[in-house]
Amino acid sequence: MAEYKQYITQIQENGSVMISEDVIATIVEHALTEVEGVVKGGNEVVGKKSWGKGIRVAINDDNTLSVGCNIVVSYGSSVVEVAQAVQNTVTNAIESVTGVTVAQVNVNVCGIVRK
Repeated sequence: MAEYKQYITQIQENGSVMISEDVIATIVEHALTEVEGVVKGGNEVVGKKSWGKGIRVAINDDNTLSVGCNIVVSYGSSVVEVAQAVQNTVTNAIESVTGVTVAQVNVNVCGIVRK
């Protein structure tokens, strides 16, 4: 059975650009590696066989994005501060790479571990 993929479409002067939700998920994966205090993020949390399960991307009716991601935080870090840093980093990464507005980033802290 073929999996249905969502695309966000940006109308340009010479045509349109379609960006797959997989591209957004990849941007989120890379952004998570840049946040201090995140030990694991996205797909690393749920395992490689479950690719895409650790990150959820929804395209809203107004062509903005809602993103959800799973993270594991290092022991001794402030969970709230790390989650806020994830929200800011993911938002900035997506908006700078794609030009698409991010409406929300929901962070699910799945665990805390010692490094």
